Amino acid sequence: MTIDSSEAFVRLGAFFGLLLVLLAAQRRWPARGDGRFARRQLVNAGLVLIGTLVLRIGFPVLAVAWAMNIHGGGLFGWLDWPAWLAIPAAVVLLDLAIYWQHRLMHMWPLLWRLHRVHHCDTAFDVTTGVRFHPLEIALSMGIKLGLITLLGPHPAAVLAFEVLLSLGSLFTHTDVAFPRALDRRLRWVFVTPSMHRIHHSTRRIETDSNYGFHLSAWDRLFGSYTVDPAEDERRMPVGLEDWREPRDQGLVSLLLNPFRKPGPRAGDPDTRPSQHHA
Repeated sequence: MTIDSSEAFVRLGAFFGLLLVLLAAQRRWPARGDGRFARRQLVNAGLVLIGTLVLRIGFPVLAVAWAMNIHGGGLFGWLDWPAWLAIPAAVVLLDLAIYWQHRLMHMWPLLWRLHRVHHCDTAFDVTTGVRFHPLEIALSMGIKLGLITLLGPHPAAVLAFEVLLSLGSLFTHTDVAFPRALDRRLRWVFVTPSMHRIHHSTRRIETDSNYGFHLSAWDRLFGSYTVDPAEDERRMPVGLEDWREPRDQGLVSLLLNPFRKPGPRAGDPDTRPSQHHA
């Protein structure tokens, strides 16, 4: 079985397997209770289904297939490293690129309009990890294809990264919290749900921090790491102040959200520069 032919099986099997585990975990050990069944979860699922459809219709080739087409070119083709070194190096570089893509989504107003659909969820559970506007999903795939062209990574590295990206998004948005001592140890390497939950705080200075998807090192290295939220994570409000009404949370409203502009308020990224604290 080739990488190309096994991609769908590997990705879907890993995604739904972990999803079931995390749904059970957040029901058994809830941090906030946001994992209780609600309409918003169906809306989040609807967004990911539409985004997947957009990718299948809008792109003749996706990341793994494109990596197979151009493997041997780009940076890694020039370096000609052995696979045991090139594959993990490519995964780390792609993770770094996703960190900066995410950070730019918060810094540039036009990109924020797409990304705020993810952030205006007024609860935080595993389904928030798939809540992205279809246009952001398409833009991310375009960026990813460009990166693959520049890097020329081994297709196995791209498949590994794609699997880690989807699984990491589920894990970091799960409504669980590890014991504080364990969480601090895990954060030396990985992004934990508690670390990422801060990123979904309604406080702008906290929203503009903890951008990492997998490796926590990028936030520490680039000065965007927030250790603790101002309020206890189990009670702090999450989401965006300008988009909290039920009418803002429907599927159609979320699809139209990037084309709407709230009135100027102190917390909106369109009205004041980004802030960070470490």
